Amino acid sequence: MPVLGLVAVGLVGCGSSKAPGVQLAPSEGATATTVAATPKPPPAIAKKPVVTVPNAPAPTKLVTKDLVTGTGATLKAGQTVTVNYVGVLYKTGKEFDSSWSRNQPFTTALTTGSVIPGWVQGLPGMKVGGRRELIIPASLAYGAKGSPPTIPPNSPLVFVVDLLSIAS
Repeated sequence: MPVLGLVAVGLVGCGSSKAPGVQLAPSEGATATTVAATPKPPPAIAKKPVVTVPNAPAPTKLVTKDLVTGTGATLKAGQTVTVNYVGVLYKTGKEFDSSWSRNQPFTTALTTGSVIPGWVQGLPGMKVGGRRELIIPASLAYGAKGSPPTIPPNSPLVFVVDLLSIAS
């Protein structure tokens, strides 16, 4: 039986999936991992949020707004987080990615190279159990390159991020 266990671990660890609808969350570098036992979110962040894009020109600086203030530990830059999120294009309001759509929270280090700079700068200070809106200028998102085919060049983005846990 130990051989079967090793084969199963090998298959799980290979990182590929043929399942329909499975895609990686947008990042600039290292591949994210998923935590097996994510805590149940509090009721205030238990359902997918509706993201509303402001009816104004996109800001040129990062804008953060706590929609729900968490009551848990406070996030610091560089820590590993598990979150749910929705990302939409500022110009059209079109959703380009969501952990909710995959039914799988996203776990990543909150570092440059792991996620876009808008997340690295905009999420610290959040408390576990909180929901934060990030309006990210293109310069702190994917810049002049964009992230084809879903994010055009020079696109400001809006994310709503729910902080589920912080790795210790």
